[in-house]
Amino acid sequence: MASIAFIRRVPKLFKYKTEPHFLKRTFYLYTPEPFHPIPDRHPEWKRAEEAVKVIKSGDKIYIHGAAATPLRLVNCLTKHSLENNLENIEVIHIHTEGPAEFTKPAFEGIIRSNSLFIASNVRQAINEGRADCTPIFLSEIPLLFRRKIVNLDVALISVTLPDEHGYCSLGTSVDCTRAAIENAKYIIALANHNMPRTFGDGLIHQSHIDAMVEEKYVPIPERPQKSLSDAEIEIGRLIAENLVSDGATLQMGIGTIPDAVLCQLFNHRDLGVHTEMFSDGVVDLVDRGAITNAKKVVQTGKIVSSFAVGSKKLYNFMDNNPFVVMSDVSFTNSTAIISQNPKVTAINSCIMVDITGQVVSDSIGTRMYSALPSFLDIEFDGVGGQIDFIRGAALGLDGHGKPIIAMPSTTKKGDSKIVPFITEGSGVTTTRAHVHYIVTEFGIASLFGKTLRQRAYELIKIAHPNHRESLEKSAFERLKCMPAP
Repeated sequence: MASIAFIRRVPKLFKYKTEPHFLKRTFYLYTPEPFHPIPDRHPEWKRAEEAVKVIKSGDKIYIHGAAATPLRLVNCLTKHSLENNLENIEVIHIHTEGPAEFTKPAFEGIIRSNSLFIASNVRQAINEGRADCTPIFLSEIPLLFRRKIVNLDVALISVTLPDEHGYCSLGTSVDCTRAAIENAKYIIALANHNMPRTFGDGLIHQSHIDAMVEEKYVPIPERPQKSLSDAEIEIGRLIAENLVSDGATLQMGIGTIPDAVLCQLFNHRDLGVHTEMFSDGVVDLVDRGAITNAKKVVQTGKIVSSFAVGSKKLYNFMDNNPFVVMSDVSFTNSTAIISQNPKVTAINSCIMVDITGQVVSDSIGTRMYSALPSFLDIEFDGVGGQIDFIRGAALGLDGHGKPIIAMPSTTKKGDSKIVPFITEGSGVTTTRAHVHYIVTEFGIASLFGKTLRQRAYELIKIAHPNHRESLEKSAFERLKCMPAP
């Protein structure tokens, strides 16, 4: 069966006399496009344990991420690899939910994780050298598959049950998964009764799936909203009252700071959403009538996103709702697309900012995160689409875009997040040339067009009062002059 699937996805003209007698060859088998029906082809319904038996040593396996993580298939993969003494399997994924057992020390030499967007469940393995990470913009991950830089043997995905026409939906997470299934030789799908059916790029025909496993009773992963700190509430107020205009197109991720902004936008009008991900806060704004998407240029009238993670309330809102369009991340995160929308307001977070405006979001020293650490109550963010949207907002065709980096002024230990120098080994996610607005609970620093000494002045003003004097001294030592407006 694997060889048939491989033939199906390789755009090569095979002669009829060389084909297996049981395979009905048609024009449609020469394209990897997963939307059209392939005549007389259906997935095999199997138990999860049987479906993963196709996986062998040396395979490259794609795992669907976020709320669509096919946990049952992942569990069976780990069990299958151990029981059959497999080795050198590479699993490729963005952030996944669940414990990620395949990153535990017991799987060294058996399965090695390669994260394209790091989450908390793989950080330890990466920082201990037992797993890999690939620095890449979220918008460019599909290119790895479409340009054959990464060739996948098997894709483990989650879908809805096929409808009356045989179409399944990738549900909450289209992201880079659509590109992955175009590339994979063999597709195993967990058909989850609890997966919301969504519109957009995530509809695929069941005839492109090789094996399908039914999941009736296990819900998809949820992330309930967390309580907000006083600092986060103040950051949300500052952004909502000063930087978000009526008719703005919003991009914001998942976490306490985005939630703090969203919960203070109830009196805004005609807001739009074009983002890489969203959560429950958007639902509340839709219910209040604040989000209409009426002013958007791209997909007017619709929420556009690539993936979503939240509570059952969010998933019920998304299910069979044409107001929400889930798109390929190469579209949602395209700077050229983002910049067409009005008043693009991109709100992202970070780990630290130095006094010249360099932003670090994926690491602390040599320790990789690509997600905000636990002291920010956010388990994933990082490089992802930060630059995609920061740049898209800055280049807004209407000239009213607002690229925003927001963070509490200190860590939970009281250390300043505005620093004289970024920690040695840390990677700069957003350069000082990209930065426009930095926001803490103490104010808004506007850095665009400012000199280095002016930037230091603006950033010291929004630092925690306990750290301003030391930052001023450090700025003088670094810049050889006093920070000044």
